Amino acid sequence: MPSEAAAAAHALTATTLDELETPALLVDADILETNLHEMQQLASDAGVTLRPHWKTHKCVEIARRQIELGAVGGTVAKAGEAEVFLAAGFDDVLIATPVVDPRKIERLIEARGRASLTVLVESEEGRRRWAAAASGAQRAVPVLLEVDVGMHRTGVPPAEGALLLAQEIASTPGLELRGVMTHAGHAYAAASPAEIAEIGRAEGELLVKTAETIRAAGIDCPVVSVGSTPTVRHSSRVPGVTEIRPGNYVFHDGIQVDLGVVPAPRCALTVLATVTARPAPDRVVLDAGAKTLTTDRGASGRLGLGRVHAGEELVVKLSEEHGIMRVDPDASYRVGDRVRIVPNHACVTVNLHDHLYVAREARIEAVWGVAARGRVA
Repeated sequence: MPSEAAAAAHALTATTLDELETPALLVDADILETNLHEMQQLASDAGVTLRPHWKTHKCVEIARRQIELGAVGGTVAKAGEAEVFLAAGFDDVLIATPVVDPRKIERLIEARGRASLTVLVESEEGRRRWAAAASGAQRAVPVLLEVDVGMHRTGVPPAEGALLLAQEIASTPGLELRGVMTHAGHAYAAASPAEIAEIGRAEGELLVKTAETIRAAGIDCPVVSVGSTPTVRHSSRVPGVTEIRPGNYVFHDGIQVDLGVVPAPRCALTVLATVTARPAPDRVVLDAGAKTLTTDRGASGRLGLGRVHAGEELVVKLSEEHGIMRVDPDASYRVGDRVRIVPNHACVTVNLHDHLYVAREARIEAVWGVAARGRVA
C-alpha cells in the first residue's frame, strides 16, 4: 500500500482536478486575480493605501502578488504569522491584534531586522510592555493605537477617549505613534447592505475624528487605518482615511455572499470533496468534515455549513471526517461523484489545510503552501 508520504507527493504533482485526492482546497486562479485587481483599484480610486490582511490566505505567493499590484505591505493577526512573512522577505508588516507577552515582544523586535514592523497598542499595560522591550532597541517601534468604533472587542473609545493613551505612546522613548486603526467587525452581524454601509461610514468618520483630536493636541497622527471586507467600500471613501486593511476579499466566501458583498461566482475558494455515501434519497455524505470545512455558520444562521459551488445544496452537518448534505431526492448524486463546496469562512478554512491547489478550469497550475498555517501564537 502507498505510504502517507507517497500519497502527499502524488497530490503535489497532480496536474488535473481529477488526479487530486480529496478533500482538497482549491483556488480559482481567474477569480483570485479579479478579486485582487478590484480591491487594488478600489484603493487607488479612493486615494488610500492598501495593506491587506494576510491571515485570510497565510500564503507567501498571494502576499507577493498583492505587493506586485500595489499593496504597501501586509497585516497579520499573530506574532507567529509576522515571523513567517518577515522570514520570507516582506519588509512592511502590521500586527493588528494586541501582543503583550514579553517573550513574543522581544522575539519580534529581533525578527524584524531592517523591516518595518508596526504593532498595535490599546492599553496602558500594552504600552508599558512594548516600551520595556523597545528601550534597548536600535530603532523605534512604530505603533498604531487601536480604537473601538462599535465591535466592542478591543480598543480605546474614539475621539477624546483615545487622547490620553495617544499622549502616553507619543511621549514614550522607543515607541513612535504612527496613527490610529480600527476594525468594524460588527458589520458581519448586519441585517442588510444598507446597514453595512452605515457601519462603514461610521467606522471611517469616528476614526478620522479620533485622529483629528490627537493632532489638535500637537501629536502627529498620519495613519488612519480601517479594515473589514464588508465595510471597506464605504469607509475608504470617508475624507481623512488613509489606509484600508481588508483580508477576506482575496477569496470571498459564503458569509460575504450572505451579506450581499459579492455574488456567489466571485468566491475563489472551494473545497473539492467526494461523495462517499448516499444512505438515503435526500442525504449525501462527503469526505469533507469539520477538519476540512469550518463550523462557522455566520451571524445570520442562514448558511448551513457550506454550499455547493454553482448550486443550492447545503452542507447541514459536520462530524470530524464527514459532511452531510441535504439534496433533492431526484438529484443525480452518486458515490464517487465530486463536488466543490464554498466554505462559509475562508480564513478559518485555509488554516485547516497545508496547500492551496491553484486551478484554471480543470487544470492545476500551481500548488502553494499555507506557510503561516497554525501560527496562532
